[in-house]
Amino acid sequence: MRKAKDYLTRTEPIVLISVLLLTLALWGLISLTDEVLEGDTQGFDNRIMNALRKPGPDGTLIPIGPKWLKSAMLDITALGGVAVLTLLVAAVIGFLIMIRHYHMMWLVLVASAGAGLVNTLVKVLIARPRPPMGLRVTEVTSPSFPSGHSTMSAAVYLTLGILLAQTVKKKRAKAYFIGVALGLALLVGFSRVFLGVHYPSDVMAGWTSGIIWAILIWFLGRFLQRKGAIEQEGELVEAPPDPAPALDPKP
Repeated sequence: MRKAKDYLTRTEPIVLISVLLLTLALWGLISLTDEVLEGDTQGFDNRIMNALRKPGPDGTLIPIGPKWLKSAMLDITALGGVAVLTLLVAAVIGFLIMIRHYHMMWLVLVASAGAGLVNTLVKVLIARPRPPMGLRVTEVTSPSFPSGHSTMSAAVYLTLGILLAQTVKKKRAKAYFIGVALGLALLVGFSRVFLGVHYPSDVMAGWTSGIIWAILIWFLGRFLQRKGAIEQEGELVEAPPDPAPALDPKP
Protein backbone atom coordinates (compact mmCIF):
# COMPACT_ATOMS: atom_id res chain seq x y z
CA MET A 1 0.00 0.00 0.00
CA ARG A 2 2.78 2.40 0.94
CA LYS A 3 4.67 1.54 -2.24
CA ALA A 4 1.62 2.36 -4.37
CA LYS A 5 1.13 5.64 -2.49
CA ASP A 6 4.77 6.62 -3.04
CA TYR A 7 4.39 5.82 -6.74
CA LEU A 8 1.33 8.06 -7.07
CA THR A 9 3.03 10.89 -5.17
CA ARG A 10 6.09 10.63 -7.42
CA THR A 11 4.15 10.60 -10.69
CA GLU A 12 1.29 12.99 -9.92
CA PRO A 13 3.21 16.16 -10.94
CA ILE A 14 4.07 14.56 -14.29
CA VAL A 15 0.43 13.69 -14.89
CA LEU A 16 -0.75 17.20 -13.97
CA ILE A 17 1.83 18.80 -16.25
CA SER A 18 0.84 16.47 -19.06
CA VAL A 19 -2.85 17.29 -18.62
CA LEU A 20 -2.03 21.00 -18.67
CA LEU A 21 0.11 20.61 -21.80
CA LEU A 22 -2.60 18.54 -23.49
CA THR A 23 -5.24 21.18 -22.68
CA LEU A 24 -3.07 24.02 -24.00
CA ALA A 25 -2.20 22.06 -27.14
CA LEU A 26 -5.85 21.27 -27.87
CA TRP A 27 -6.85 24.90 -27.35
CA GLY A 28 -3.97 26.07 -29.56
CA LEU A 29 -4.81 23.62 -32.34
CA ILE A 30 -8.50 24.57 -32.37
CA SER A 31 -7.65 28.28 -32.40
CA LEU A 32 -5.04 27.88 -35.14
CA THR A 33 -7.40 25.84 -37.30
CA ASP A 34 -10.08 28.49 -36.95
CA GLU A 35 -7.60 31.22 -37.91
CA VAL A 36 -6.47 29.27 -40.97
CA LEU A 37 -10.04 28.64 -42.13
CA GLU A 38 -10.77 32.37 -41.85
CA GLY A 39 -7.55 33.27 -43.70
CA ASP A 40 -6.13 35.27 -40.79
CA THR A 41 -2.75 33.49 -40.87
CA GLN A 42 -2.07 34.07 -44.57
CA GLY A 43 -0.21 37.33 -44.07
CA PHE A 44 2.08 35.80 -41.45
CA ASP A 45 2.61 32.70 -43.58
CA ASN A 46 3.52 34.74 -46.66
CA ARG A 47 6.03 36.88 -44.78
CA ILE A 48 7.88 33.83 -43.45
CA MET A 49 7.83 32.07 -46.83
CA ASN A 50 9.16 35.15 -48.64
CA ALA A 51 11.87 35.65 -46.00
CA LEU A 52 13.22 32.20 -46.87
CA ARG A 53 13.49 33.04 -50.59
CA LYS A 54 15.80 35.18 -52.73
CA PRO A 55 15.91 35.95 -56.46
CA GLY A 56 17.85 33.37 -58.47
CA PRO A 57 20.07 33.97 -61.54
CA ASP A 58 17.09 33.49 -63.85
CA GLY A 59 14.80 35.70 -61.78
CA THR A 60 12.91 32.87 -60.09
CA LEU A 61 12.78 32.58 -56.30
CA ILE A 62 15.19 30.10 -54.72
CA PRO A 63 15.84 29.13 -51.07
CA ILE A 64 18.22 31.38 -49.14
CA GLY A 65 21.63 30.14 -48.02
CA PRO A 66 24.33 28.04 -49.68
CA LYS A 67 23.48 25.21 -52.09
CA TRP A 68 24.34 22.52 -49.55
CA LEU A 69 21.58 23.82 -47.24
CA LYS A 70 18.92 22.85 -49.78
CA SER A 71 20.36 19.33 -50.02
CA ALA A 72 20.51 19.10 -46.23
CA MET A 73 16.86 20.15 -45.91
CA LEU A 74 15.85 17.51 -48.46
CA ASP A 75 17.66 14.87 -46.38
CA ILE A 76 16.12 16.11 -43.14
CA THR A 77 12.59 16.25 -44.55
CA ALA A 78 12.90 12.58 -45.51
CA LEU A 79 13.08 11.77 -41.77
CA GLY A 80 9.39 12.65 -41.59
CA GLY A 81 8.41 10.78 -44.74
CA VAL A 82 6.30 7.66 -44.90
CA ALA A 83 9.18 5.41 -46.00
CA VAL A 84 11.61 6.37 -43.22
CA LEU A 85 8.99 6.37 -40.46
CA THR A 86 7.59 3.03 -41.63
CA LEU A 87 11.06 1.46 -41.58
CA LEU A 88 11.73 2.94 -38.14
CA VAL A 89 8.46 1.71 -36.67
CA ALA A 90 8.96 -1.71 -38.27
CA ALA A 91 12.43 -1.95 -36.69
CA VAL A 92 11.03 -1.05 -33.25
CA ILE A 93 8.17 -3.53 -33.64
CA GLY A 94 10.65 -6.21 -34.65
CA PHE A 95 12.68 -5.53 -31.51
CA LEU A 96 9.57 -5.69 -29.30
CA ILE A 97 8.57 -8.99 -30.90
CA MET A 98 12.08 -10.30 -30.35
CA ILE A 99 11.89 -9.56 -26.62
CA ARG A 100 8.26 -10.75 -26.54
CA HIS A 101 6.65 -7.48 -25.44
CA TYR A 102 3.60 -7.91 -27.64
CA HIS A 103 1.33 -5.44 -25.84
CA MET A 104 3.88 -2.66 -26.24
CA MET A 105 4.23 -3.67 -29.89
CA TRP A 106 0.51 -3.12 -30.46
CA LEU A 107 0.68 0.22 -28.66
CA VAL A 108 3.45 1.42 -31.00
CA LEU A 109 1.56 0.15 -34.04
CA VAL A 110 -1.70 1.82 -33.02
CA ALA A 111 0.11 5.07 -32.20
CA SER A 112 1.81 5.21 -35.60
CA ALA A 113 -1.08 4.08 -37.80
CA GLY A 114 -3.63 6.11 -35.87
CA ALA A 115 -1.65 9.33 -36.22
CA GLY A 116 -1.44 8.86 -39.99
CA LEU A 117 -5.16 8.14 -40.31
CA VAL A 118 -6.22 11.16 -38.24
CA ASN A 119 -3.86 13.45 -40.16
CA THR A 120 -5.21 12.27 -43.51
CA LEU A 121 -8.82 12.83 -42.43
CA VAL A 122 -8.08 16.37 -41.20
CA LYS A 123 -6.25 17.20 -44.44
CA VAL A 124 -9.27 16.14 -46.49
CA LEU A 125 -11.69 18.09 -44.28
CA ILE A 126 -9.68 21.35 -44.28
CA ALA A 127 -8.51 21.00 -47.91
CA ARG A 128 -6.10 23.94 -47.77
CA PRO A 129 -4.14 24.49 -51.02
CA ARG A 130 -0.36 24.18 -50.97
CA PRO A 131 1.92 27.24 -51.31
CA PRO A 132 2.37 28.55 -54.88
CA MET A 133 4.41 26.44 -57.28
CA GLY A 134 7.10 29.13 -57.51
CA LEU A 135 7.99 28.60 -53.84
CA ARG A 136 8.20 24.82 -53.87
CA VAL A 137 11.45 22.90 -54.19
CA THR A 138 9.72 19.52 -54.51
CA GLU A 139 6.35 18.55 -55.96
CA VAL A 140 3.50 17.53 -53.66
CA THR A 141 -0.16 16.83 -54.36
CA SER A 142 -1.95 16.31 -51.03
CA PRO A 143 -3.70 19.16 -49.14
CA SER A 144 -1.51 21.44 -47.06
CA PHE A 145 -3.08 21.66 -43.57
CA PRO A 146 -1.79 20.25 -41.31
CA SER A 147 1.70 19.19 -42.36
CA GLY A 148 1.77 15.39 -42.49
CA HIS A 149 5.54 15.26 -42.07
CA SER A 150 5.35 17.47 -38.98
CA THR A 151 2.44 15.55 -37.49
CA MET A 152 3.91 12.12 -38.08
CA SER A 153 7.45 13.03 -37.00
CA ALA A 154 6.15 14.58 -33.76
CA ALA A 155 3.77 11.69 -33.08
CA VAL A 156 6.14 8.84 -33.99
CA TYR A 157 9.42 10.23 -32.66
CA LEU A 158 7.83 11.42 -29.43
CA THR A 159 6.03 8.11 -28.92
CA LEU A 160 9.27 6.19 -29.50
CA GLY A 161 11.16 8.69 -27.33
CA ILE A 162 8.71 8.09 -24.50
CA LEU A 163 9.04 4.35 -25.05
CA LEU A 164 12.83 4.56 -24.83
CA ALA A 165 12.56 6.82 -21.79
CA GLN A 166 10.69 4.01 -20.05
CA THR A 167 13.68 1.72 -20.48
CA VAL A 168 15.77 3.84 -18.08
CA LYS A 169 15.24 5.30 -14.63
CA LYS A 170 17.66 8.24 -14.65
CA LYS A 171 15.95 11.57 -15.34
CA ARG A 172 18.87 12.80 -17.44
CA ALA A 173 18.58 9.83 -19.79
CA LYS A 174 14.81 10.29 -20.02
CA ALA A 175 15.28 13.96 -20.89
CA TYR A 176 17.83 12.99 -23.55
CA PHE A 177 15.43 10.66 -25.36
CA ILE A 178 12.58 13.18 -25.25
CA GLY A 179 14.91 16.00 -26.31
CA VAL A 180 16.20 14.08 -29.33
CA ALA A 181 12.63 13.24 -30.38
CA LEU A 182 11.56 16.89 -30.10
CA GLY A 183 14.65 18.04 -31.97
CA LEU A 184 13.97 15.69 -34.88
CA ALA A 185 10.34 16.81 -35.09
CA LEU A 186 11.36 20.49 -35.09
CA LEU A 187 13.95 19.96 -37.82
CA VAL A 188 11.51 18.07 -40.03
CA GLY A 189 8.89 20.80 -39.64
CA PHE A 190 11.34 23.59 -40.45
CA SER A 191 12.52 21.71 -43.53
CA ARG A 192 8.93 21.65 -44.88
CA VAL A 193 8.70 25.44 -44.69
CA PHE A 194 12.22 25.93 -46.08
CA LEU A 195 11.40 23.72 -49.07
CA GLY A 196 8.25 25.73 -49.72
CA VAL A 197 5.82 22.83 -49.54
CA HIS A 198 4.04 23.99 -46.37
CA TYR A 199 3.07 27.25 -44.74
CA PRO A 200 4.38 27.85 -41.19
CA SER A 201 0.84 27.51 -39.82
CA ASP A 202 0.61 24.05 -41.43
CA VAL A 203 3.74 22.99 -39.59
CA MET A 204 2.68 24.49 -36.27
CA ALA A 205 -0.61 22.61 -36.53
CA GLY A 206 1.29 19.42 -37.37
CA TRP A 207 3.60 19.79 -34.39
CA THR A 208 0.65 20.45 -32.09
CA SER A 209 -1.32 17.50 -33.46
CA GLY A 210 1.67 15.19 -33.02
CA ILE A 211 2.23 16.35 -29.45
CA ILE A 212 -1.45 15.82 -28.60
CA TRP A 213 -1.35 12.33 -30.08
CA ALA A 214 1.87 11.41 -28.25
CA ILE A 215 0.45 12.59 -24.92
CA LEU A 216 -2.74 10.59 -25.46
CA ILE A 217 -0.69 7.49 -26.26
CA TRP A 218 1.41 8.13 -23.15
CA PHE A 219 -1.75 8.26 -21.02
CA LEU A 220 -2.92 5.01 -22.63
CA GLY A 221 0.45 3.42 -21.95
CA ARG A 222 0.35 4.47 -18.28
CA PHE A 223 -3.16 3.08 -17.93
CA LEU A 224 -2.10 -0.24 -19.45
CA GLN A 225 0.99 -0.33 -17.22
CA ARG A 226 -1.10 0.09 -14.09
CA LYS A 227 -3.40 -2.69 -15.32
CA GLY A 228 -0.34 -4.88 -15.84
CA ALA A 229 -1.00 -5.17 -19.59
CA ILE A 230 2.38 -3.76 -20.64
CA GLU A 231 5.81 -3.65 -19.07
CA GLN A 232 6.71 -1.38 -16.19
CA GLU A 233 9.40 1.30 -16.26
CA GLY A 234 12.88 -0.13 -16.65
CA GLU A 235 11.66 -3.54 -17.79
CA LEU A 236 11.51 -3.02 -21.56
CA VAL A 237 15.14 -3.87 -22.24
CA GLU A 238 14.93 -7.34 -20.79
CA ALA A 239 13.09 -10.21 -22.38
CA PRO A 240 11.21 -12.58 -20.12
CA PRO A 241 13.15 -15.75 -19.39
CA ASP A 242 12.45 -18.84 -21.41
CA PRO A 243 10.31 -21.39 -19.59
CA ALA A 244 12.31 -24.15 -17.97
CA PRO A 245 12.36 -27.31 -20.06
CA ALA A 246 10.26 -30.14 -18.77
CA LEU A 247 12.23 -33.00 -17.19
CA ASP A 248 12.01 -36.32 -18.88
CA PRO A 249 10.22 -38.84 -16.70
CA LYS A 250 12.42 -41.58 -15.42
CA PRO A 251 11.89 -44.96 -17.04
